[in-house]
Amino acid sequence: MDIDQKFDWRRSDRRLFLLASAFFAIVIFVGFGPTYYFKLLSGSLPAGSMLIHAHGTVMTTWVILFIAQVFLIRTKQAKVHMNLGMLGIALAMLLVFIGFFTAVAAAKYGSASTPPGIPPLAFLIVPLTDILVFIGLFGAAIYYRKRLADHKRLMLLTVLNFLPPAIARIPIEPVRALGPIVFFGVPVLLAIGLVAYDAWRNRKLNRVFFIGSLILIASYPLRLAVSGTETWMAFAGWLTSWAA
Repeated sequence: MDIDQKFDWRRSDRRLFLLASAFFAIVIFVGFGPTYYFKLLSGSLPAGSMLIHAHGTVMTTWVILFIAQVFLIRTKQAKVHMNLGMLGIALAMLLVFIGFFTAVAAAKYGSASTPPGIPPLAFLIVPLTDILVFIGLFGAAIYYRKRLADHKRLMLLTVLNFLPPAIARIPIEPVRALGPIVFFGVPVLLAIGLVAYDAWRNRKLNRVFFIGSLILIASYPLRLAVSGTETWMAFAGWLTSWAA
């Protein structure tokens, strides 16, 4: 591989991550805008649990931080990027903590985020699996932080992991009516496409990226298969019994 080709691929990677960060922000904004952000700005959001607002704040901060980190790498400010990484670790821990209790509270007391016709206890497996997958992907990204190719691809997968809740809220009824086919299908297609593009572009398969994508993709049918079982319903009932 000559030097010019190597730098061309690096520029391609940076463009890809810039597009990913923009896409992430747009999907989050379009999905949560009508149900959260617009109502919050207009003051029409009903008074609710502080937990919901804390969750919204932390998730919004995570989106902003991800975009900032991509921008810092693109502008070759690697040192600032690494320093912000420590903030990212703290924010990720807070995200997991608040996300867990928000999901459990929603399952116990009900939430507009629960799809019609699906028991809240059964649906609880969806956000909890999101959290578990995030822990695995983000933890691996931190472990491989000195292997930049693996690190940034794992961080990209954490973005795909957080897309379904926003996609499910996009205010286009034909899209929402398709349910899991869309809000799980879009991340699956993106993961497959990104792994394939990455392998083609670099003329080799990034094994960490491939395995991480497999875990993410496999989690979708797995959670659907488990959600209605007696074992899960009993566990979810026990879990929510501890919610205040």
